[in-house]
Amino acid sequence: MATSYPDKTNARGIWRITDITRNIKTEGTFPGFSGSHKGLYFGGSTPSDSNVIQSVDQTSTGDGVDFGDLSVAHSELTTGANGIRALAAGLGTSVDTVLFASQGNSSNFATLAIDPRQYGSCSNNTRSLFHGNGDNFHDTVEYCEFATLGVKADFGNLSAGKDREGACSSPTRGVWAGGETPGGNINVIEFVEIATTGNAVDFGDLASARRYPSGTSSNIKGLMAAGYTDAIVKNIDSFQIASTGNGVDYGDLSTTRFGCGTLSNNVRGIFAAGVDPSRVNTMDFGSFSSAGTLADFGDLVEVSWAVSGASPLNGGIDQNYPRTPELHSPTGRPLASGGGVGNIGIFAGGEYGYTAAVGYVIISTLGNENDFGDLVTATSALAGASSSTRCLTGGGQTPSANVVTINYAEFSSKGNFADFGDLTSRRDKLPGCSNDTRGVWGAGRDNSDDNALANIIDYVVIATIGNASDFGDATVSRQGGSGTASTTRGLFGGGFTPSYSDVIDYITIGSTGNASDFGDLTVARGSWGNDASSATRATFAGGQKSSNSNVIDYVTIASAGDATDFGDLEIITSTSSGSSNSTRGVYSGFNNTGATGADGTFGNCPHISYITIASTGNSTDFGDLTHSPRGTSGRYAIAAASNGHGGLA
Repeated sequence: MATSYPDKTNARGIWRITDITRNIKTEGTFPGFSGSHKGLYFGGSTPSDSNVIQSVDQTSTGDGVDFGDLSVAHSELTTGANGIRALAAGLGTSVDTVLFASQGNSSNFATLAIDPRQYGSCSNNTRSLFHGNGDNFHDTVEYCEFATLGVKADFGNLSAGKDREGACSSPTRGVWAGGETPGGNINVIEFVEIATTGNAVDFGDLASARRYPSGTSSNIKGLMAAGYTDAIVKNIDSFQIASTGNGVDYGDLSTTRFGCGTLSNNVRGIFAAGVDPSRVNTMDFGSFSSAGTLADFGDLVEVSWAVSGASPLNGGIDQNYPRTPELHSPTGRPLASGGGVGNIGIFAGGEYGYTAAVGYVIISTLGNENDFGDLVTATSALAGASSSTRCLTGGGQTPSANVVTINYAEFSSKGNFADFGDLTSRRDKLPGCSNDTRGVWGAGRDNSDDNALANIIDYVVIATIGNASDFGDATVSRQGGSGTASTTRGLFGGGFTPSYSDVIDYITIGSTGNASDFGDLTVARGSWGNDASSATRATFAGGQKSSNSNVIDYVTIASAGDATDFGDLEIITSTSSGSSNSTRGVYSGFNNTGATGADGTFGNCPHISYITIASTGNSTDFGDLTHSPRGTSGRYAIAAASNGHGGLA
């Protein structure tokens, strides 16, 4: 829906006033909005619980389409959304999240103290509020902050413990209506001011006491549709959210049913699925400005009830709401001071007691690793690939077996990784490289047999969720090479064949085909994972040969030929993993068992070191890894990636 305007500059990092005004008027391309008019429906009962996430275009009509999967199958979820991400709570106490602009599976966002259950979203640009539970009819309301992974807090209490009430919101108020208590169905409407904390206040009453009313809203008007009294009803109550008072008749759903999932923008509300008592996949919609019987919108993918909807345009989202530039400027969301496009380095997974931990550093500064989130499974000996917006990890080894799994996360949304798809075969100790379009993984081994070395090269289109495809073959079967890239070429250097190799292979990332010989490293050795590069120069650091090495080599990527000595790592190591921006390479994941490191220690080293790619010289201390499964001993065999490496220049 975005429109191109000739007066728009190419400047990054600042929004022009004319653009902001135009974006507000065009309902949806304003700063902070995901750019998507998609509404999402989560889970449901078919009658078994579903893990399906499906999307609809709220500005038109039509059927639902597949978006991805929840972490577990579930129904009767409690949702929330701002202009960028959706939250789905009620998976036990777990809260899942997805980004509206990035089709794919959900990942964990936070853990609540309660297991909520309500029909409709109660959220604004910054917070999502959660309530409802039939196990003990608690009255607790909790909230999450959209900008902060893992944070949940107590908000206050409703007037009574209840379950299966309807919920909706304006940019300032959250409203709950109806539901059931241990004494039966109720008609109470109550509200809170979302920006504060505190107990709910009486608003008025619905026309009838009922459970399962489904709530939706514009910035101004709330609707509570259908439900169950002593029978199934289809009537809809409306109310002005900024005032108080009883619900008034708005109209009816197209059919009698309850347990609908809801979406909205400022123009229309959409009600999907339900049970009457048979399950349906019907979607109805109506205008907030005109009452009456709703019209047909289309059908969901599944015949279901108890689906839950989340919209980036819901009534709690104020298009004129001031958005902080650090979260929503064109330069992208920085994860810490100095972060943003081209400056985030990721270190994922690893071993010394397998871990799922993912950390990040700001490449242009110095400092210790910060928490990013977790992989789907604790994994080591995996490799990274990344575009300027999305980070992937491929393959690796768990405590029980090698895996084919590819995980992914968005750089702009600090949080847990989700499943992307699979490699063509399970393997670990594989190199990875990428440009802004494709991620590529080459060779590796099946750890059930150290001699089961592979020459397979796989690739994925990073923007598209799915399994890898065959790219071609490496020049030789091997494990333990390192990968790096320019915008056009990928390089794989070193490895074990089963003798240690000095061979550098290269591929043209945008095509498919077998790798070709590029030249040789200065020393035959094998590391694995990722190395650092600019658009012109690739570096290869550390690795294992007859003894561990601290050698750093470099090549000019556009010119095939043998590597040249760059300098030395601080650490003598069998493994290292590098991420980079256009000027600096950052290395970590050191395993110097059997050799003494620069600090006089043995074993796995938590150090992070850096080099200036355009020069030569020894590496310098950057900081430390902080996410070791065994205290401060560091971790190795990690995947590295960044949103500014040489393949993205």
